[in-house]
Amino acid sequence: MKQNVQPVTRCGDGDIAPYVFLCGDPARVPKIAVGWNDVREVCRVREYLILTGVYEGVRMTAASTGIGGPSTAVIVEETAKLGAHTYIRVGNSGGLADDLRIGDYVITTGAVRDEGTSRSYVIPEYPAVAHYEVVSALIEAARSVGPRIHVGTTWSMDGFYARNKVLGENGVLLSMSYRGYTQTAMNNMVHDMKMAGVKNCEMESSTVLTLAGLFGLRAGCICTVSDLTPWPGPCPEALDLDRNMVGCIVVAWNAMLKLANG
Repeated sequence: MKQNVQPVTRCGDGDIAPYVFLCGDPARVPKIAVGWNDVREVCRVREYLILTGVYEGVRMTAASTGIGGPSTAVIVEETAKLGAHTYIRVGNSGGLADDLRIGDYVITTGAVRDEGTSRSYVIPEYPAVAHYEVVSALIEAARSVGPRIHVGTTWSMDGFYARNKVLGENGVLLSMSYRGYTQTAMNNMVHDMKMAGVKNCEMESSTVLTLAGLFGLRAGCICTVSDLTPWPGPCPEALDLDRNMVGCIVVAWNAMLKLANG
């Protein structure tokens, strides 16, 4: 019988490797684990799929988090309690900076904590900062890959539709929520983040980085640019979730090997 079984994932001792890749989509987990040896499925429940195996002699785990902070925190908590200590998030994101193109990579140095999960752990003033060793490993690994690389701050949010905008006529930013719902405080957030030099936006990085900082873990994030914010038009034409994702995974593999091997 497994020991130290976790309440949500039902993983226990021996199920989780020290080195963990995180992604939102369960369908991306097998893509991360492709080519690994001795792969076994240790969790398939709700939005969580977790595979553990060996890559280039290093034991690794790939785990889906689902969308957003609450489910991401569950995975970080339960895998850390089972011995994980180094994390790389491999995700999608919306490009904010004017020089970003769909398919580019963004390596996060720190995240804007515009979500509620990390605030349930610590005051908003506590920074969500990527571990310098993970950032360095990702930058080094990304230099050998074709797509353009950007390094900087990521905006993490809870409300996908409330925060995102569509570009309307005459450059007016329009709500993506049902029936155009918005609040005045939301109207200028995309503009403000761009003016602050924020590179991209997504929904999980700040939770990963905040919890890693609090728990003394190493964590970092690399995301493809799957769309440009504000969107030039409605979905699906404005969204490409798979553009350069395979290359992004390769960068994450190579970075994790560097972290594991010193």
